[in-house]
Amino acid sequence: MNRAFLQTLLETASVSGMEEANQRHVIDYAKTFADEIRTDTVGNVISILNPQSETRILLCGHIDEIGFRVTEIDEKGMIHVQSAGGVNPKLYVGSPMQILHESVENGQETVRKICAVCSVDRELLKKESVKDCELTLDMGARDRKDAEQYVSVGDAVCADAGMRLLLSERFTGRALDDKTGAAVVLEATRLAKEDRVTQGVYAATTVGEETTGRGAYFAACDVHPDCAVIVDVTWASDCPGADGAKTGEIRVGGGPVLCRSGMVNKHLNRMLEEIAREKQIPLQYEVAGAETCTDGDTVALAAMGIPIVLISIPLRYMHSSVEVASFTDLDYCVELLRTFLGRYHRDMDLRPVHA
Repeated sequence: MNRAFLQTLLETASVSGMEEANQRHVIDYAKTFADEIRTDTVGNVISILNPQSETRILLCGHIDEIGFRVTEIDEKGMIHVQSAGGVNPKLYVGSPMQILHESVENGQETVRKICAVCSVDRELLKKESVKDCELTLDMGARDRKDAEQYVSVGDAVCADAGMRLLLSERFTGRALDDKTGAAVVLEATRLAKEDRVTQGVYAATTVGEETTGRGAYFAACDVHPDCAVIVDVTWASDCPGADGAKTGEIRVGGGPVLCRSGMVNKHLNRMLEEIAREKQIPLQYEVAGAETCTDGDTVALAAMGIPIVLISIPLRYMHSSVEVASFTDLDYCVELLRTFLGRYHRDMDLRPVHA
């Protein structure tokens, strides 16, 4: 895993609907290995190997993160917001925040970071549940007129928290969901290039997963792949407050997580299991009784229907500013996916039953 590139992704804000800055990092990185790079009208970047191949494998790792959008600037210059994705507003009370102000100067789009804090409202802290509209951001403005020089309604907002290294090859930060998955997808594709894989590989860093799923839908309809591999995160059970009866027994550092679900193709899952046994990659399992709550749900129903498989990265404290994952798990995921890309072929029969 290219840790420097991963850190760049994690420390570049890409709240759902405002992913462009990180996608530019993706393009710069993909230029070192991709045969072709595509973009589309919703903001996806698709880094492609062997676009001439009849075999097409779509990889999805979403580049967007949860956050907020500015809804109001009050007369005191304080900022009010609404959620963009599955945030828990109470987690942000008293936190350092950043507001991303978009503007166009001389025909060029620019993004300016404005530092702020989420005010410490003791009454809010007493409440069991906090609504997004109850949060107040203080950027130090004197009044509304002062604030409006720097911030506009609609600007994206997220926590101002970077990547930090922990013990035992673990690390923490904001938006490991799912920039770790995006990094895995790109790294596996880069290594597949080194392996001289001949299949068509379409590595999509998708937008909007946390809010609408629009990016995965556009990517799937564009590529119309033979199959798709989704790389996302899943709840780890080895942390305070987790319930293994709900999540399954999943440990950070315990290896990639495969999903057993009606949404997932059984033959693709078995292929990954065979690769893991051969490569001595430890596997863990999660269950999805209905939807997987990933880009896979969108991709599976796109076009004429696309067989999918889901590889998940164990994650502690999901949808917080202190998510925790393991570099070891990321490396295992890369190796698993890299090998899969070299072995899948379009003649494989993925039907679960035959007439």
